[in-house]
Amino acid sequence: MGAPLLERYRGLVCDLDGVVYRGPEAVPYAVQSLNACSRPVVYATNNASRPPAEVAAHLRQLGLSAGPEAVVNSSMAGAAQIAARYPAGSPVLAVGGAGVAEALRDNGFRVVTDAADGVVAVLQGYGPDVRARDLAEAAYAIERGAAWIATNDDLTLPTERGIAPGNGTLVAAVATATGRQPVVVGKPHAPLYLMSVRVLGVAPADALGIGDRLETDVEGATAAGMDCLLVLSGVHNLADAALAAPARRPRYVLRDLRGLAEEYPDPVDLPDGAVACGASVARISGDALAVTGRSGEDGLDAARAALQAVWRFADAGGERLDEFAAQVRRLGELG
Repeated sequence: MGAPLLERYRGLVCDLDGVVYRGPEAVPYAVQSLNACSRPVVYATNNASRPPAEVAAHLRQLGLSAGPEAVVNSSMAGAAQIAARYPAGSPVLAVGGAGVAEALRDNGFRVVTDAADGVVAVLQGYGPDVRARDLAEAAYAIERGAAWIATNDDLTLPTERGIAPGNGTLVAAVATATGRQPVVVGKPHAPLYLMSVRVLGVAPADALGIGDRLETDVEGATAAGMDCLLVLSGVHNLADAALAAPARRPRYVLRDLRGLAEEYPDPVDLPDGAVACGASVARISGDALAVTGRSGEDGLDAARAALQAVWRFADAGGERLDEFAAQVRRLGELG
């Protein structure tokens, strides 16, 4: 058996929605596992509208011992990008919720809402009250040469009433008007993760990213040079992981965060092309995926072996991936 994941890394960069909570409720075992964690944790979120203190207050309501210093949002990453180029006191146009303006003020910028103020940069993030006028002011400033930073480019935003336009949709409106594209700092881009590891005080290779989405959490951590854990408590499942492109493949898979402190068996490629994980061995021969052996205490060893076997098969140009992906998911459910 391999060492527990907590013993392999010096810090954790943890997603929130789908990992720590779902809606108003905590994900089972998340709060207990993170409170007992022997490594520092930073909570990284694409949500640009909520300031860190507000996010931390929500986490404490769920039972987590987390302060504002443990929260990094995409507004903070965006403001840091602007601070690397322009001095404190420069006028920066803020578009979005309260978290956008707060991040800029924390970096010493003069926050404005009118392009006529000669802004040097625009920081565009999501806010439920963003108006057409706000987008127009951003476009005017960008047309006049202001740098343009977008906190994230998520096209949609799930709400209690349904799917609403996300920040990416609003960014696209400004891009259409200006003919320009922004620098994007949130997931799946690297800057949010790189800022998170700086807060942790560790190198990217010494931090573990934790998330439930392949196209944001896993891809973003990978882009920053980090290993990533996919937790099966949120959006994506084992079948999704089996079909993922290389940049979206997690190094580790757990059912829930209890597994952070438990021994983790790493899949191993065998000379005959099979993959072993714990006592399970997965092999693709012809048009069949065969798995033998027991699946370990958490029931995922067989799925982990099969997952890596499918990835190797896909990279070699293999077909029937949908069928194999469904089989990987069933293996996880059987466990």
